[in-house]
Amino acid sequence: MKKGYLRGISANVLLLGTVSFLNDLSSEMIMPILPIFITALGGGGLIVGLVGGLRDSVTSILNVLAGYSSDKIGRRKVFLTSGYLTSAVLKLLLSFSIVWQHILVFTSFERVGKGLRTAPRDAMIADSMPKEKGKGFGIHRALDTSGAILGSVAVFILFWFLRFEFNLIIFVAAIFAFVSLIPLYLVKERRGKLRDVTLKVGLKELPKPLKLFIFIAGVFSLSNFSYMFFILKAQEAFVGRFSVGVPILLYVLFNISYAVLAAPFGILSDKLGKGKVILVGYLLFSLTSLGFAFFDSLIAFIILFFLYGMVYGIIDGNQRAFVSDLVSEELRATALGTFHTMIGLITLPASLIAGFLFEISPSVTFIFGSVTSLISVILLLVFKNYFKDR
Repeated sequence: MKKGYLRGISANVLLLGTVSFLNDLSSEMIMPILPIFITALGGGGLIVGLVGGLRDSVTSILNVLAGYSSDKIGRRKVFLTSGYLTSAVLKLLLSFSIVWQHILVFTSFERVGKGLRTAPRDAMIADSMPKEKGKGFGIHRALDTSGAILGSVAVFILFWFLRFEFNLIIFVAAIFAFVSLIPLYLVKERRGKLRDVTLKVGLKELPKPLKLFIFIAGVFSLSNFSYMFFILKAQEAFVGRFSVGVPILLYVLFNISYAVLAAPFGILSDKLGKGKVILVGYLLFSLTSLGFAFFDSLIAFIILFFLYGMVYGIIDGNQRAFVSDLVSEELRATALGTFHTMIGLITLPASLIAGFLFEISPSVTFIFGSVTSLISVILLLVFKNYFKDR
């Protein structure tokens, strides 16, 4: 990461980025092998969709509640600590899975931890860099995804060279999840005052442009089904140990692309406007999905996984920063929680639809994603006047 990117970055942002670096190192040791682990234990495309959808939907149930609670009591760190600890414990339990039902239960409850921590953490990042939120989120996402790169490289080494079984790889990943709690201790919290706000009133007071963007982002989320289908599509093109090794390496490429581009696109969004940058990301995802639908050579997958990472580099941090821009500070965590909740709730039907279509034909799944993403592009263009100068 260039020094210029770090100039003026809050210590809290760097510490939270380090926590996410270590936690994502842990998570990304699991994620590239998770869909393959599910199928190895007897789960089909629909089960993969169910697991992928529930992972995010369970998160969504707690996101808005955690965000609202954080705003109400004026505290963030307690939610971060409990969230990261919960995830670490459930990853440890996941390593003992012997049937796909175990994976379904443990991965779903592991996301409870993400639900507790995400909105308060994002609010803390926004609070720490109020004038350069895009840069702050971009730096955080870059550190987060750098850990993902190291984690996906580590899982390839453990699988390919050391020939570890999936369960043992996940056990090692759980150890790193516990280590990620250490830098969290150093995060300094500016404790706020108790606020007399109810969840109902908090949601009602969210501004119209924010509600409209959350709706459009929800439409995009319907197209942005679980990453696991991208892994399974690549797996089908190879045989033997290459059917696991190559998808893991392609996932490494995805994370490299994501990590390298997250901060530059965050800075670009501060200059050009977050809505414009997000629009480009939605359109690129539509085109990338078409590529996955019609091409399956190694060269094609290299290009497509790079573009898939670019999409996340463009939209992930910038969507959060955009939500933060569209709401006042006192309702920021509530707004972010609402955003994450909407996205998470839609992920379940999105992944179930994708799983159903995948069992018909993998290409149909990605055509569905392309068309739905294009609809979100059109919606952003139609309602662009609501997001002027944003």
